[in-house]
Amino acid sequence: MEYQNSAHFALELDAKDELNSFRERFLIPQHNGKDIIYLCGNSLGLQPKAAKQAITDQLDNWHQLAVEGWFDGEEPWLGYHKQLLGPLANIMGALPVEIAVMNSLTINLHLMMVSFYKPTQQRYKIIMEGGAFPSDQYAMESQVRFHGFDLEEAVIELFPREGEVTLRTEDILTAIEQNADKLALVMFSGINYYTGQFFDMEAITKAGHAAGAMVGFDLAHAAGNVPLKLHDIGADFACWCSYKYMNSGPGGISGIFVHEKHHQNRELNRFAGWWGYRNDTRFKMTPGFVPENGAEGWQVSTSPILLMAAHKASLELFEEAGSVAALRKKSIALTGYLEYLINGINAEQGEQIFKIITPKESSARGAQLSIICKRNGKAIFDHLLANGVLGDWREPDVIRLSAVPFYNSFTDVYEAAKHLAEAARLVK
Repeated sequence: MEYQNSAHFALELDAKDELNSFRERFLIPQHNGKDIIYLCGNSLGLQPKAAKQAITDQLDNWHQLAVEGWFDGEEPWLGYHKQLLGPLANIMGALPVEIAVMNSLTINLHLMMVSFYKPTQQRYKIIMEGGAFPSDQYAMESQVRFHGFDLEEAVIELFPREGEVTLRTEDILTAIEQNADKLALVMFSGINYYTGQFFDMEAITKAGHAAGAMVGFDLAHAAGNVPLKLHDIGADFACWCSYKYMNSGPGGISGIFVHEKHHQNRELNRFAGWWGYRNDTRFKMTPGFVPENGAEGWQVSTSPILLMAAHKASLELFEEAGSVAALRKKSIALTGYLEYLINGINAEQGEQIFKIITPKESSARGAQLSIICKRNGKAIFDHLLANGVLGDWREPDVIRLSAVPFYNSFTDVYEAAKHLAEAARLVK
């Protein structure tokens, strides 16, 4: 696409956008009586208008049915979670039986590692990207120490080459091969939260399995953002949150993927709970854990219906959009336009005042662009905020901007870049 730096061009793109009506399905915060330019969906997605009614419906069921709501009404709570499995399977590239909706992201990561991190004296190492979100780092640290291993010895963090800001796929694959004899787990993000790099999950999975290791992914920044193929690539497990690109509310319910090849493996450890017991005999309350078939057998606690109601309201929008691929097409165009406009600001300034550290190739990034500010970064971010542009600030010098195809427009991107250009001129 040949981009142009003009409001008219942005409006033309918006007029041609087949997904532009979805913007009206979200509640957008206001700034001085106008819609805020919200470019922070990588941290918290906007609220679908349908979420309030979805939660209210379940509050009404609680009111009218009380405990019988688990069994009666139009949407009995006992099976409520099953309504989410099909839409999530489409988003994750999985079979419905490989999905479970439960808990929060880091809790799920720990539960998955109970099953899939089984270190021995020979095989105990974990490979992950350096600079992963701190929660992942803490989880790896606590897991290896729980099993009696030294953090420095057991966790291998991979960093970009000197002078580079993102990891090369070949370096990841080489590190996996070089540690094959001691490797127990390859644990990567789908998309790195800081740089926005979209890792080659298929190549990583293939290399991890060739090394004899299990392979898992944290998809916090990938779920609902980029097309995924968890079943086809053969990943062993994955976890995600729902409050970023899946717009399901702050601290919303999370989920897991467990590949069907593991469903009948009774040698896998798991921390069990009543909600993961086989459905047809759960209420007999017998001793001895017998898991439900599929990923649901990893469930532990009772479904939080109000959180699931908010999640369902958002997932219905994904179903209406047709596919993540349709959203992805617009996302690539939005992010490409933002990149074009930022490059134009640098040209105007006669220097690279804003350095984009997210990969240039659309296949290697999602909706987010991470931008290093050469100078006065926090002041520039504050200027954006004062003018109704809300992105995300990361110390010491990075602004993250994420144009979400559900509710962001090309005009949003144009206006955000205009204020970024103003900041570059005004902030000294």
